[in-house]
This record gives sequence, C-alpha cells and structure tokens, in this order.
Amino acid sequence: MSSELFYKNPKTILNKGTGFLSGYTHSLNPYTGCSFGCSYCYVREMPVSLFREGEWGNWVDVKNEAAHLLKKELHRAKAKGNVTIFMSSSTDPYQPIEQKEKVTRSLLEVMVEDPPDFLLIQTRSPLVSRDIDLLQQLKEKVRVSMTIETDSETIRKHFTPKAPPIQARFKTLGKLAAAGIPTQVAIAPILPSGNHFPLKLKPYVDRICIDDYFMGDGSGGKRTRKLGIEKKYAQLGLEEWYGPHVLKNVYNRFIEVFPENQVYVSQAGFEP
Repeated sequence: MSSELFYKNPKTILNKGTGFLSGYTHSLNPYTGCSFGCSYCYVREMPVSLFREGEWGNWVDVKNEAAHLLKKELHRAKAKGNVTIFMSSSTDPYQPIEQKEKVTRSLLEVMVEDPPDFLLIQTRSPLVSRDIDLLQQLKEKVRVSMTIETDSETIRKHFTPKAPPIQARFKTLGKLAAAGIPTQVAIAPILPSGNHFPLKLKPYVDRICIDDYFMGDGSGGKRTRKLGIEKKYAQLGLEEWYGPHVLKNVYNRFIEVFPENQVYVSQAGFEP
C-alpha cells in the first residue's frame, strides 16, 4: 500500500536543534511523515503523528519550495555563527517519494552552493547513492549515517517490512566508500543480529554508532514501550534481545572487530 501524498507550503524549513540533537544548531526534514513506517519508530508517539489522521507510514507531506526556504534561512543562520545540520530527525530524506519529488536533492544543491559547517544525513535508503555527485562536493563537511539495525533479512521483514533490504544497504555502503564519502553505520535501534555482523560491516566503514530504544527515543524508552515493541520480540522467541542490557552486549561484540575509538554509543555517535 503506497502512502497518501499531501503538498504543504511551510513557512520555515530549519528547526533549532534541541534535546537529543542539541549538538546541532538545526534539524532539517524534507518531508513530514515517512512511508517506511517502521514498527519501532518513536515518531509515532510524537505530536506530528498523534495529532494527525491516518496511521504513521500511510501519509507523507511533501514540502513545497523547500530549497527556496533553505537558501534564505541558511544564509541568515550562517551570518550568526556556525551552522550544523541533522537531516533528518523525524523522516527519512530518501524514502521512496524522493525518487520523484527530489526535495532532498534540491536541499543538497543549496548546501553545495552555500555549505553549512557540517551536515549529517540519516537514512536507511540506497537512494542516497544517487546524490554521490553532490555529497562529494561537500567533502569533509558531510557524513552519511546509514541505518542497518541487523544483518538478518528475516528480522528486517518482521520489524520493518517496508524498509529497504539489508543487502541493498550493504551495496550502498560499498558505493559510498568507493566515492570517498564519509560514512557511518547506525545500528539504531539494535535488532537481533548474528555474531558475524561486525565482520560484515568492517570492509565498508570505520565508524559505528550503536543505540537502543532506552537511550535513543528521547524519553528513556517510554515512547517505545507505548508501541508494544516487546511483543514483536516475543513473537520470535527473542525476548532476550529486548532490554537495556543488549546495548552493552552488542558494543562488546563490535569492539572485538573495530577499535574502541570507532564505536560510539547513542547520542555521541550522531554528534557533528
């Protein structure tokens, strides 16, 4: 089922970085809503979803004139000091509609002309590789953070059936690495994975960020508990993978393969 599309005319495009994103001056969301509709997405419990008709994942707002707004706001913000941008905090900038609408690409074009001090692009979509030409122009001022929560397609289909396949994301990591784009993998949130997960990632990245529901949903896990995510673990008989203890277990597994200074935990891994 495809998401219902709406076209909106926002008055602003840059939002002040607060809370989990307080290390950034701004957050930037090309869309409102996300058609990936991941089961554990904490945005389901935020006002943007709660006060909106329709199930999270079934609607997407496309922001008209986003590039025009960004050009004005970015210039104004840079005049006041350093500008660091997190894209995106409550949507995936490369969800399927981006293929047609190209809102994210238009925003990158603005930032190539007038670069922020740092841009982090958070996505789980292989579509990000389409914009390698622009990302290369941003050089060290950009980092792509690719979400890969598990190395298991079975797990991926259970928790995030509308998200891109795991293997496609690995292939994208290879393209980004070959193009010299600074990239990290965000295991966020941690989902059940195999013992060889770190070894599978080692050829592609030198930066790993590990996060869970209890540190990463902005409410100490309360938003996630409301979603009943623990039941999805029980359906697979994997209850041992749900709880604050899991982060330490996965972290220890990764530092056996990666140097400790390449493995970050929660907020620190997303910082500029």
